[in-house]
Amino acid sequence: MSTKPTKMPSATKDSTILKIAVEMLNPPDKVPQLIGFDQSQPLSSIIQELCDRWSLPDPDNYALQFSESNNQNYITEKNRNAIKNGSVLRLELSPAKTVQDILFKINGGSELDQTSALCKLSTASSDLTFACEFINKKGLSLIINNIESGKFKGNSLKYALITFVELMDHGIISWDILENQFIHKVASFVSNQSSPNPDPQIIQSCLSILENIVLNSSGKNSQVEKEITIPNLVSHLHNLHQDSIIQQNAIALINAIFSKADMTKRRIIAATLASKNIRTIIYENLIGASDISKNATKDALGTELAHQLYVLQTLMLGLLEPKMRQRADSQEQESQEKIKELRKIAFENDNSFNIEVTTRRQLGSFSKDFKKLGFKCEIDPIKDFNEVPPGVLALDCMLYFARNYPEEYTKIVLENSCRADEHECPFGKTSVELVKQLSDILHIGEPPSEQGQTYHPLFFTHDHPFEELFCICIVVLNKTWKEMRATTEDFVKVSSVVREQISRALAASPKGLDKFRQRINQLSYGEITQIWQQERTNREVWESHAKPIVELKEKITPEIIDLIQQQRLGVLVGGTRFKKYSARGQRIKDKFWFVRLSPNHKVLHYGDCDEKSTPTLEELGNKLAVTDVKCVVVGKDCPHMKDLRGRKINPQLAFSLILKSAEMTSLDFVAPDEQIFDYWTDGINALLKEKMSSKSYENDLETLLSMDIKVRLLDAEGIDIPQDPPQIPEEPEDYDFYYDNN
Repeated sequence: MSTKPTKMPSATKDSTILKIAVEMLNPPDKVPQLIGFDQSQPLSSIIQELCDRWSLPDPDNYALQFSESNNQNYITEKNRNAIKNGSVLRLELSPAKTVQDILFKINGGSELDQTSALCKLSTASSDLTFACEFINKKGLSLIINNIESGKFKGNSLKYALITFVELMDHGIISWDILENQFIHKVASFVSNQSSPNPDPQIIQSCLSILENIVLNSSGKNSQVEKEITIPNLVSHLHNLHQDSIIQQNAIALINAIFSKADMTKRRIIAATLASKNIRTIIYENLIGASDISKNATKDALGTELAHQLYVLQTLMLGLLEPKMRQRADSQEQESQEKIKELRKIAFENDNSFNIEVTTRRQLGSFSKDFKKLGFKCEIDPIKDFNEVPPGVLALDCMLYFARNYPEEYTKIVLENSCRADEHECPFGKTSVELVKQLSDILHIGEPPSEQGQTYHPLFFTHDHPFEELFCICIVVLNKTWKEMRATTEDFVKVSSVVREQISRALAASPKGLDKFRQRINQLSYGEITQIWQQERTNREVWESHAKPIVELKEKITPEIIDLIQQQRLGVLVGGTRFKKYSARGQRIKDKFWFVRLSPNHKVLHYGDCDEKSTPTLEELGNKLAVTDVKCVVVGKDCPHMKDLRGRKINPQLAFSLILKSAEMTSLDFVAPDEQIFDYWTDGINALLKEKMSSKSYENDLETLLSMDIKVRLLDAEGIDIPQDPPQIPEEPEDYDFYYDNN
């Protein structure tokens, strides 16, 4: 009798049906429904069924939305896969119907209806589906025209501007569509021309709009520059009670204008920002305020504000790039005059010196002075600045130091010119290297990164912060040179220590140049050495206890032990000369015997030899099979060490092979030194399949194990190894994964 097989339900089909809830807030009398949401069914069919259950006419006027607080977007065929089991969805008016109602109220409703519609619009516009519908119905053009004409005021204007920002953020419409009249109107709110006390959210939106115009339009940034000045934007920073988003957006707009300007305009902007009044406003209201959280909003905005300050710092330092990339020219009069001035400040303090005569002299006539100044090329020191980076930026920093700190400059030069040649710290050479290091540490010439947040407050405290930083660091470099008692051969080593001093001092985020000077002076060469040693020790100790490292040690230890065994057996095969002793334990003068292991590790060959010869296996007449060796004993346990009275033998170097034979019970040795003792006892134990136990074995095992692990972890340098490996996630219930190829 045959039975018809039962058809099992399709796993794939079942997996497409989700258990969800659907609610409807308006009207509020609709009871939420629990349904099976079939992912293979068109959305229109599901909406039709819901409308039928709730007796709603015109299903085309409705759509489903997510109901999470952070996601209330409309559900479409493209994003429906984000629905999960247990989700709560909401039935709302469709985007088309909602847009229709909003446009009607904006165009013909009362002022209250208009404000209400714009409020709803400002929220709904963040949804791409709604935004596309609104833009297709000419809604964006309506918003732009009403902002330009000034029809929107108060809250209506606030919501209209928020809506505009949201719609443009989707990237559907180009920023090039905006006319100068719109830019002028938006800029007037920022420059406080439209009203004396505008709503803060209006300012926020206007600043954001202007920033996007500068960054994303193809030719409108010049119009923004005409409408807005840097002092206008700075005015939104100096009020301590100012909205922090406004401060953030204002500095972002400054950065946008700065980044899009040509080099000439950049220098003008930088000079404005570097003026003492504006520097003080930025420092006190952005940098100082960012360290003391005034409210929760300030905490949340700390990351973005730090990024904008980082961008501003990067753009300001970027103005040094042309000098950093410029090679000095021997024919250029300006560079020659700068080098002459360096020499003059260092060596000529006589007021009666005839400057006119000096100018006529050629650089070559000052070669001795240039050698004292530490230039590599004494005949033509301009050639020292041919390397880029740092180019002529190094020369400018040296001259800045000489002009502004002549006493310290002269002291450094004269101190080094009085030292022996090998111990002098060449001012010229070290200055070039220092400027190169500072340029690298501060990433001069690199564009701002999207994730960068590291800014240094001290760069907002002086109109020449980089040059001032150089002046502090060149003094520290000379101090470190003396502490290390360095010679010219130690130049690279000193540079690495100074780089560490600078990096660590900057990492402490000093609030000003004086704080930086104080911190870097604390980081002496001795302090840096201790820090390095402590960090290395801490890392090694921590890593030695990390579970992955422990498991790795266990895995490779047998390999290391085998390597040590091979080395020990190699010593035995090579053989060793031992001193000969009498039966009473007295050393016999000029008598030696030689022992070596056969290459197949089965037989020990031994016999007499002289002090210098190395006998071959054939020349050694006595043989001892390894299989005849019972064990090895050491020290006072050796037969020839039983009675040491009157003997001058060190029992710590004695070892004996205890034999299985009754005729010859042992073969006794006294090693010439501790290393040979360890190698031979380890080798014999290895032959006998016993554990090696000498001090040399323990040291070699630890050293080789540590080196092997360090080599294996080279690719993980700088990566923190977790104490425990990450947990492996559980396997999924099934492997029917969904793939959307759209």
